[in-house]
Amino acid sequence: MIHYKSKEEIELMRESAQIVSKTLGVLAAEVKPGVTPLQLDAIAETCIRDHGAVPGFLGLYDFPNTLCMSLNEQVVHGIPGDKPLQEGDVISIDCGALKNGFYGDHAYTFEVGEVAPEVKQLLKVTKECLDLGIAQVKKGNRIGDVSFAIQQHAEKHGYGVVRELVGHGLGKKMHESPEVPNFGKRGRGPLIKDGLVIAIEPMINLGTKDVRQLSDGWTIITGDKKPSAHFEHDVAVVDGKADVLSTFDYIEEALKKVGV
Repeated sequence: MIHYKSKEEIELMRESAQIVSKTLGVLAAEVKPGVTPLQLDAIAETCIRDHGAVPGFLGLYDFPNTLCMSLNEQVVHGIPGDKPLQEGDVISIDCGALKNGFYGDHAYTFEVGEVAPEVKQLLKVTKECLDLGIAQVKKGNRIGDVSFAIQQHAEKHGYGVVRELVGHGLGKKMHESPEVPNFGKRGRGPLIKDGLVIAIEPMINLGTKDVRQLSDGWTIITGDKKPSAHFEHDVAVVDGKADVLSTFDYIEEALKKVGV
């Protein structure tokens, strides 16, 4: 069952989403060689709590940390560790916050120093996939239109589109209906209408679409151990069109300041 939100509820969700956006903006200035994921995790928890929210992932389904941090061939759900980041790594940081009873949840894949050109291109195309998916969020379209736009753009570049993990509805629960796959057919799936709030999150692999789970019970990696990218926004439907509740502006401002 899809829980449609009122405009007032959407504004509460925007506040939660913006806390995540600001937290990712703080982290953007800290992602560099020598820093450990656990250090970044601690910074994120402090930032979320300083904004009057609680970490959305900490304890959710018994997840042990504030951030899901997925390095290189890790697709999603990586557990922060104490091994320092290295030049050339990429790290996907997925962050959630809960405030006023509603969740914010979005993600960004960061470059650590200078990365290989083919990996930089993967990140660029995955971010474009997110934008193209959001462009299909309009009254009268269906979830399949979002899915098709993402899949077509990724596969046009020869990338693998993960099937086992999908975007989702968002609200008082972190994961609500409907599922938002990154693959599909136009005109299929639930109808998009006012009050729908979804997290759109392309998970795109440099090589195969196949993935597997590590023995920690959380971390998902690519089947061929090639890098993966993950970008995510929270999107509401207001007055028939997409209203993006989260933003990458804080991240981009921080990266400009550090010269990235």
